[in-house]
Amino acid sequence: MYRIVKKRLLAQGIALLEVEAAAVAAKVEPGQFVIVRVDEVGERIPLTVMDYNREKGTITIVVQDVGYSSAIITTMNEGDAFQDFVGPLGVASEIENYGTVVCIGGGLGIAPIHPIARGLKAAGNHVISVLGSRSADLLILEEEMRAVSNEVVIATNDGSAGVKGFVTDGLAKVLSEGHKIAAIWAIGPMVMMKAVVEYTRPLGIKTIVSMNPIMVDGTGMCGACRISVGNETKFACVDGPEFDGHLVDFDLAMKRLAFYKDEENRAKARLECHHEGGHH
Repeated sequence: MYRIVKKRLLAQGIALLEVEAAAVAAKVEPGQFVIVRVDEVGERIPLTVMDYNREKGTITIVVQDVGYSSAIITTMNEGDAFQDFVGPLGVASEIENYGTVVCIGGGLGIAPIHPIARGLKAAGNHVISVLGSRSADLLILEEEMRAVSNEVVIATNDGSAGVKGFVTDGLAKVLSEGHKIAAIWAIGPMVMMKAVVEYTRPLGIKTIVSMNPIMVDGTGMCGACRISVGNETKFACVDGPEFDGHLVDFDLAMKRLAFYKDEENRAKARLECHHEGGHH
């Protein structure tokens, strides 16, 4: 069993969990993910790794209460354990010294961008992080990001912190300061990554996105996570999760993501009825 050794609520419905998983912690690299299962009847949930500690043998994940299983995970406490904790999966980020790089995290995407920013900084890059959220109270991991970045720019939709607007407005601010950007990593909701990619395409700045489509097995066998990259079919679980954003067909990816929304909403409604003791 994979025990939770630390839990922290980062914002409403968003929990950080540090989990004992020594075998995964020994091998994981920035950009990779894990698949977890709460119990033998639970579904398999892919989660990006926010942090890892090889000495302690722990992996830190950040989960938002958005669906049936994530709702259960966010209510788990220290001492509780996961039945399965499989990883590391996916291809690690290509970390080298590029020069000045920008790491963009939107919403929950700030969690997986954290180890990438840390790796890039350790490799000698000048790391500028742009963090976005709907409002100041939903902004997560700001201190952790400041610790692994040379500069941090914050953008909130309602202007309650930093630049008013989206992460693209934060990126515009960085570019207006005359930085010569070698590469950008952007992780967040599909619409956000698409907006960043459309913004950087005419500027010719290499932009890497982390695709988080529906995944089932994480080994490329089921094909649920297939996406189109440069007109080729790729599997996000084994070929990714990182891809050249300028080659990703975001419209197709967003359509596929919407397929499962109804299913997820039905499962979540069942869970809520169950919790309220109602029988439907």
